[in-house]
Amino acid sequence: MKRLGLLPKLVIGIVVGLILGSLCLKVGVEWPISLFKTFNNIFGSFLSYIIPVIIIAFVAPGIAELGKRASKLLGLATGIAYLSTIIAGTLAFILGKAVLPALLDGSQDLNTIENTVDAFFTIDIPPMMGVMTALVTAFMIGLGMANLSEKNLYNVIKDFQGIVQKVIKVVIIPLLPIHIAGIIANMSYVGKVASIMASFGKVYILIIGLQTTYVIIQYLVACNIAKKNPFKAIKNMLPAYFTAIGTQSSAATIPVTVRSVLSNDVEEDIAEFVVPLGATIHLAGDTITLTLASMAVMMLSGQAVTFAAMFPFILMLGVTMVAAPGIPGGGVMASLGLLEGMLGFGGMQKSLMIALHLAQDSFGTASNVMGDGAISIIMDSLSENKNITKQEEINNESL
Repeated sequence: MKRLGLLPKLVIGIVVGLILGSLCLKVGVEWPISLFKTFNNIFGSFLSYIIPVIIIAFVAPGIAELGKRASKLLGLATGIAYLSTIIAGTLAFILGKAVLPALLDGSQDLNTIENTVDAFFTIDIPPMMGVMTALVTAFMIGLGMANLSEKNLYNVIKDFQGIVQKVIKVVIIPLLPIHIAGIIANMSYVGKVASIMASFGKVYILIIGLQTTYVIIQYLVACNIAKKNPFKAIKNMLPAYFTAIGTQSSAATIPVTVRSVLSNDVEEDIAEFVVPLGATIHLAGDTITLTLASMAVMMLSGQAVTFAAMFPFILMLGVTMVAAPGIPGGGVMASLGLLEGMLGFGGMQKSLMIALHLAQDSFGTASNVMGDGAISIIMDSLSENKNITKQEEINNESL
């Protein structure tokens, strides 16, 4: 089991949940479902506790790093990456609003499933602060560290980030398959799992379809600016795309992404600057996934889905996922606070979002990487000096 990737473990968890829930329903035994519900309540309570911690641990140093590396080139690349992320989320909302009501079974209600079986006991782990308090605190600390000449506080926060990242890798990620098995077992026990999983299957098709379409749009725009062939540029980026599918990490794919970008006649200095930056701040693929999946969960929970609610969520996604953990599912872990604080998601809804995101994380990461290639082409075309040296970045790092 240790050698299996996260996705196979999630699949095993789903299968175990389906079988267990069906068997318990058939023989009329409820205690295994109650046992899973007890675990899910404790795990969900721990997730609620750690969400503000994740926000401070990852958003604060991410903001500080951007501030310390301030330059004209950085500002332009960051602006393009953020704009791309917002456009991706807005397109996802428009598509979801138009298509999701017809795809989803409106008779389902996730809230009734969550409250069907009682847990043996619950353990409440209240968070140290609210989600919005954590966000404001992270911004304040991040901006403050960016303007401090000393790096003592920054080093402390980075060490704290390492601790939180370890908790995610060692505790949260390994326990997720058990958590998902419990959710599926509960759904299966009440006889609603088939229709709900069919609905989410349709959402997956919509997500991957939009991610692919958005990649093409990005290259049509980038290559129109740079006067290049978009389809040749996409072909040159395919090694990075398939590598990202395998690694599920934009950071781990950086060497291949840089080589692919260079094959599109982008200056080496531009490629070596934009690609690592994009790996931390350009998450258009994740934004598409989180927007469409959250809309689907809201609709299945009986919540109203409006542009007034979703657009601020999309705007904050582009900021909160900055420097998301370099692990599979880092984007959704960083966004849990927004799901809770801005969209009002409860324990089951957040857990479903984690499962939905992780199940397609490979394609979302691959879309992010392809977008980094398109931004590199734009930056190479807009750069007035094609021979920008690394000395400027070295000087900025020393500030």
